[in-house]
Order: sequence, then structure tokens, then C-alpha cells
Amino acid sequence: MRYLVTGATGFLGRHVLRRLLARPDSEIHCLVRSPERLAARTVDLPGNDRLFPVPGDLTVDGLGLDNKALAALAGIDHVLHLGAVYDMTADDAANRAANVEGTRRMIELAERLRAGRLHHVSSVAVSGDHPGRFTEDDFDTGQHLGSPYHETKFAAEALVRDARLPWRVYRPAIVVGDSRSGEMDKVDGPYYLLPAITGAAALTGPAGRLVPVPVPDLGATNVVPVDYVADALDALMHTDGLDGRAFHLVSPRPLPLVEVYNALAAAAGAPRLVRVVPEVVAAPLRELAGLTGRLLGQVGGLAGDTVLQLRDAVLTELGIPPQVLPHMSFRTVFDDSATRAALAGTGVACPDFADYAPTLYAYWREHLDPNRARRPGPRGPLDGRTVMITGASSGIGRETALRVAAEGGVPLLVARRVDELEKVRAEIEEAGGQASVYSCDITDADSVDALVTTVLGDHGWVDMLVNNAGRSIRRSARLSYDRFHDYERTMAINYFGAVRLTMALLPHMARRRFGHIVNISSIGVQTNPPRFSAYLGSKAALDAFARVLASETFGDGISFTTIHMPLVRTAMIAPTNIYRAFPTRSPEEAADMVLRALKNRPKHIGTPLGTLGSLAYTVSPRTTDAVLHVAFRMFPDSAAARGDASSAASEMTTLSRGARAMARILPGVHW
Repeated sequence: MRYLVTGATGFLGRHVLRRLLARPDSEIHCLVRSPERLAARTVDLPGNDRLFPVPGDLTVDGLGLDNKALAALAGIDHVLHLGAVYDMTADDAANRAANVEGTRRMIELAERLRAGRLHHVSSVAVSGDHPGRFTEDDFDTGQHLGSPYHETKFAAEALVRDARLPWRVYRPAIVVGDSRSGEMDKVDGPYYLLPAITGAAALTGPAGRLVPVPVPDLGATNVVPVDYVADALDALMHTDGLDGRAFHLVSPRPLPLVEVYNALAAAAGAPRLVRVVPEVVAAPLRELAGLTGRLLGQVGGLAGDTVLQLRDAVLTELGIPPQVLPHMSFRTVFDDSATRAALAGTGVACPDFADYAPTLYAYWREHLDPNRARRPGPRGPLDGRTVMITGASSGIGRETALRVAAEGGVPLLVARRVDELEKVRAEIEEAGGQASVYSCDITDADSVDALVTTVLGDHGWVDMLVNNAGRSIRRSARLSYDRFHDYERTMAINYFGAVRLTMALLPHMARRRFGHIVNISSIGVQTNPPRFSAYLGSKAALDAFARVLASETFGDGISFTTIHMPLVRTAMIAPTNIYRAFPTRSPEEAADMVLRALKNRPKHIGTPLGTLGSLAYTVSPRTTDAVLHVAFRMFPDSAAARGDASSAASEMTTLSRGARAMARILPGVHW
């Protein structure tokens, strides 16, 4: 038996090919634009050596076939036309080119080849808004067709019905995944509900499934698993005496949307819906909603447009294309009694949705959930996470890397000194963890680009980024009049370096719909201590950058934590000798704050003193300036800032008792 199949690389097409190849005498020619894609999609199908690609295009006159190709197709027994646009969001031109003109060209080819039979996969969309029962003998009942998809599927079927060769038409409902494996290749139909269902389950916890949510009647839909559609197609194609008929490949009964939701919610552990508003009440409510819409239109297009824009914004945030909303439920009841009669004795029957909904949900959660990258591993929130840490060779960065590895994460160690990074990696591996080392100068754009390219090649993605690398300059403005380069080099690493690396990683995080960036800022941004105008200016800029991006990337699942870090005893503060007398945090304590940021992903982590400083400046800025000026006079510029190396050793002894007391009273502030 020889077949010519269009749409063979599509989801349904692949399943139908598996059935046709199971017939030992089958020889299948597939009209495809990409033979390579066909080979990739069918590599695991038994008997694929009996698949023959026919390069062509439904949207091109003559399908792009030459005489040699036509000669090879002579004697085709069955033309199976699966190729079409199945996208409710596609525009009229795209739908018409594939669904109508593509069907017309396939009919012309089938007639030219004198094919034995034309099989056309249409859709229940041809019923439009037909109210009530729609039989397999019904076609043009004067129904309204509410979208380019509906219109073109109707027009395509009309062409088939006028064809000058035997034909059969198959009208599937909304096709979902395989009822046995859950396999699906895209989000459509009830899959649009799953992110909201999963979110509801996470929000309410185990007790949520015990609390019913009252809703009005939401209407009904009709869905069928792809294996049923493929099995039915295979059986009906090869049954004698069915030419000139249409077959409804549907669920035998309408599926209330509440029932569909509840079957999926049960699999997800989400709250179930209970229909509490009877139809006698729901109908007037729907009429009132329609009246409200008409009134808005009369009051002014602007008001109506605003309501629609708000609705569409909410739907988009939920991952539901607005174009799909009007077609999520059917007014039509599809009669498939003739189809079931034709399938009698074949063993092919549509399973009940509730029986295979858990399988669909499990497959979606593993393979299609757009937010699956957000889920933590079984050992905790850092289990398996790739965490890029800049400045990882020492101090806070080193301690953070050790802690990330101990929590099951994979720290990506970034700094300029590879030899120091290798020591950190060795320490991690000795403790049973794993880490990767990358040399990078984050002030150099080419170096950052090379880093990101290499890391993505090695690991595929970066889950989290800790912008820890930085430099501090403690010098009063009056000693900086001729040192503008201090400001430039501080901004180069603390701000531009962090921004450059963040911006390089954001597109990859957005594609996975997950990412978290931790910025190590300073308590000084809150307390405004003197002598740090260069350093705190760079950190304040980074704070503002993160606040703005947090709102822009919220929908992509990307979040930011700003840590207003108090004074930490690291090599960065070593040049300022007076800090030896100051109470400071250890790198280990600082790493605790970073780990909390990575695991819990709060917007901000800081200290009560930092919060108090920020509040003081908001409530009484002039008084705060006066107090800080006293501190400015108490704590002198360091010998290094003055360029006076000879007096560096005496800095500790010249620190006044008042200065020492202030440092103890306000621990963690950079004076």
C-alpha cells in the first residue's frame, strides 16, 4: 500500500506514521519542506526505511514538485492531508495560505495522480458557533465562524467535498497528549490552564485540595488524546465503504471545563472547582456581562479598549493567548455516533479524560512546563543549581562557593587569578562537591562575552549569579579633585562590570523563565558615610539598576536580591589600618547572608542598623548630614589615601576614643 502524507513532521503526523509503518506492506512518501527534520522526527520509528521524503511546500504553486517527483508518486493509493496551521493566534494570511490554498493544491495533485482516495483531516472548528447538536452529516448550517482558523478549516473542507475523487473527512476535537505516555509537543487547549493550576497547588499547599472553590458554569469543551485520533484515522482509512463521509474524532460527551480543570487539579494537588451557580442564574449573568460590554462600546471606544487591554494583559501574564479565550468552550455538542459505529469491533475507543489527565499532567510538568526550571532539586533549593560567583578567589566569594557546593549546587568560580580559583575548586572537590573555574576580567566586554559563551557551552545555562567582585576606595572628595580616575575605575568594576555580566546572562535566563541575581551592595548606601563617594556611588547605581530590571523581568521568572553588606574583614579593607579596631563580620558570616539570598530569593537583605540609617536620612536628612560630618572629622583619611606611607603605622594610635566608641556603637558601618 502506497501513501502520500502531508504534515508528517507534526505531532499528529508522527503518531499516524507509526501506525502506517506497522503495516508491513506500506510505502510512505512524505511531502516536507525539510527532509532533515523528517529524518530527525522519525529516527526512532520502526520501519522508517520505508519513509521517503518528497521535498515540497503547500504554499507554493505546484507544491514545488518537478516531473521526476510526480512520476515517483504515480500509483499512490492514499493521500493523507494532515498539513495545516493549527494555531488560533495565526493571522488570516497564514491560515489561508496553508489551510485553504494548501488543501486546494493537494486536491489538484491527488486528482492528477489519480490517487485511490483523499483523506482530509479537518477540525470540529467547521461547526463554528452552531448551537446544540452537530452531526457528522452536518456541514453548512449557516453557522458563524469566529476566527481565521475556523473560516479556513471550513473553506478547506468545502474544497474537499467538491473533489473529483473518493474522499473522507476527519474532524478531531482539541488534540492533547498520548493517553498512555502523556507525550505532547506544544501547549494548547487545557494545557493553558496548567501553570495556573500548578501555581494554585504551590500557593495553597496540601490542604488546598480539600477546599472547594465556587464558580459559575464555565461551559464545556471537547478534547481527545492523540493516540485515539491516530488509531481512529488508521482504522477508518482502511475500512471499506466509508467514502464521502465525515467522522467526528471527539469525546463522546461534552466535557465541562470545571470537570477538565478538576481532573488536572487532582493530579497537581490543587484546589478543585465546584459549580454553584445554576444555569438559570448563570444565563442572566452572561447576558449582563454582554450588556455591559455593549454599553462600554456606546460610551466610548477608549473605555472598551482599556477593559480589553487589561483583560489581555492578565491573560498574557497567565500564559493564555487572548485570541484563544473565546474558543476555550464550545456551544456545540458533537455527535460521533456514526464514527463509533464504524469503529465497532476495532478496539478503538476514546478514553475518559479523568483516566488519563494525571498522565498528561506528569508529562507536561516534566517536559513542557515553562516554569520547570524554577523547581528546586530534591535535596534543597540549591541542589543542582549552577551559581556563577565573581570574585570567587578569596573572601566572601570563596566562602560563598564553598557553601553553595555543600548545598548541592555547582559554583562557577570567576576571577582573574586562575591559580587562586583552582585552590578553591580543589577544596570543594576534596569535600565531595564540584565546581568549574573561569578566568575573566569583568571590566572587559570581550572577556565577559567569552566567559558567557564558554560557560553556556559547558553547562547549558546559569541559574544564579552573585555579583560579588568589586573594589572600594576610601578617600574624601577634597583629596579626589584631581583623581577622577578613582570614580571611573570604581564604576568600571562595581557597576559596569556587574551590569555587563548580568545583561549577558539575562537572555538565557529569560528563555528558561528562571534566574536569580544577587548583588553585593553596601550598608553605606543606606548610611551614607563620608569618604566613600566613589564606592557608594557605584553601589547605589547597581541598586537602582536591579530595582528597575526586577519589574521588567518579573514575568520571565527572574528575580534580584540586593545585600547591603556591613563591613567584612577581607583583603579589600586591609589598606585602611583603622579598620583593625572596628567590629566586622567574618567572610563566613557574610556568606551566610549570600546563601540566604540564593535559597530564599528575598528582595533585600541587610541589617537593622542599615535600615535605621536609611530611615534617619528619609526623616531628617539635615540632622543626619550634621551627625555624619562629626564622623567625617573623627575618622581621618587613611595614610594610603593621603599618599603618606610613613604615617600608616601610627593610624591606630591616633584614632580618638570618641571614634573608637562610634565604631563600636555603629558596628558594620564603613567610616
